[in-house]
Amino acid sequence: MKIKSALQTVKQALKGEHHDYTQGNIPEAVILLAIPMILELGLESVFAVVDMFFVSGLGANAIATVGLTEAAVTIVYSVAMAIATGASAIVARRTGEKNPDSAAHAAAQAILMSIAVSLVISFVGIFHADTILQLMGASAEVVSEGTSFTQILLGGNLVILLLFLINGIFRGVGDAAMAMKSLWIASGVNIVLCPILIHAYGLKGAAIATVIGRGAGVAYQVYHLVRGDGELKLLGRHFHFDTQVITGVFKVAWPAGLQFLIGSGSWILITRLIAQSGGTLASAGAQIAFRIFIFFMLPAWGLSNAAATLMGQNLGAKQYDRAEQSVWLTTKYSAIFMAVVMVIMLVFAKLIVGIFTAEEAVFNYGVLSLRIIASGFIFFGIGMVLSQSLNGAGDTKTPTKFNVICFWLFQSPFAYIMVYYTSLGATGALIAVPAAHALMTVLAWRYFKKGKWRTVEV
Repeated sequence: MKIKSALQTVKQALKGEHHDYTQGNIPEAVILLAIPMILELGLESVFAVVDMFFVSGLGANAIATVGLTEAAVTIVYSVAMAIATGASAIVARRTGEKNPDSAAHAAAQAILMSIAVSLVISFVGIFHADTILQLMGASAEVVSEGTSFTQILLGGNLVILLLFLINGIFRGVGDAAMAMKSLWIASGVNIVLCPILIHAYGLKGAAIATVIGRGAGVAYQVYHLVRGDGELKLLGRHFHFDTQVITGVFKVAWPAGLQFLIGSGSWILITRLIAQSGGTLASAGAQIAFRIFIFFMLPAWGLSNAAATLMGQNLGAKQYDRAEQSVWLTTKYSAIFMAVVMVIMLVFAKLIVGIFTAEEAVFNYGVLSLRIIASGFIFFGIGMVLSQSLNGAGDTKTPTKFNVICFWLFQSPFAYIMVYYTSLGATGALIAVPAAHALMTVLAWRYFKKGKWRTVEV
């Protein structure tokens, strides 16, 4: 009977049936949200893995170009996640308060913010792509071969921003299945087009496939938001510029933006240190490991987003104890999941990296990189849920402070010292990554237990 009930819950999660997450069984609520969110963000990681798989056949310069560009694009992801975090927290609160019209209005204002920001990023990306690659430590050959790839990816950043933002809106309202389906479409289109366009246009074909794929996902999202067959329906009046609502979204979003930019900046530094100290081959190996890392971390992000939605909606409904119980249960699930992944990465690192490259130097460094990063997977999983739960409560400033401490004050100096003042070289930069996330977990755990998030208003 339990098996039948579990299968029914999974079916309900995938179908996206309406559910009130402020009432009922908490484990069921976690599962209903987490399954589509895990699949959603698991599919997001398919973008990274698919691109690397097909691009790897073009050689080390192409691999390095994709990796270095993606490191720069993490700034776009940070902006997208920031606005999505602000919108999701407010939409979740209004949903918990049973006020869908206010939720829709907040969502529309966040979309307007994204469009404005994307115009600036597009200008910089199109006209300064070569400079961006140079700043990332790319060789002259990589800059020459990869500039058009970077121009296309950054120039088309609007679809990246909107895909993240609107999925955040869907998650905030509890419609995780809709967010999942949009990623299915985006990933499916990318998988089909990537080899075709790479064959036709070379490296820049991978960028074109990514932009078209994400654009297809956004078209699906917008269609359902306007049609209103989900939890939200956006109307023309929701898009009338509202300073008060935009200010509210911005107040939650800007610390989240800084939070993600700090994390992104630390990844950019790690990437640059590896490229400078280890060369193109080491950079290519590390980028393969990073893509594999992303593939297995984004499902944990799915669990984190489930906790954030439950936190926001239950705070809106004044169900404080239920919000806390939801977070601790999700933390437990995430820790178990990441422990399993850690074992898989440590044992099968050679087999996994071998899928992406046969070049000995790239392969060897990729295996080493993957094993080092995998050693901290449990810390990644726990810290991620707790930090994202605070974001879901609208308390984005606290995780931002933790990011400053862990990534700028600890990880970056530690990585620099390990690279240039020990015999480890590029490998030393990687060791700093799990060490910083272990510190993040300790800080987030201690703060969350204090319960100050209960008093946050958005």
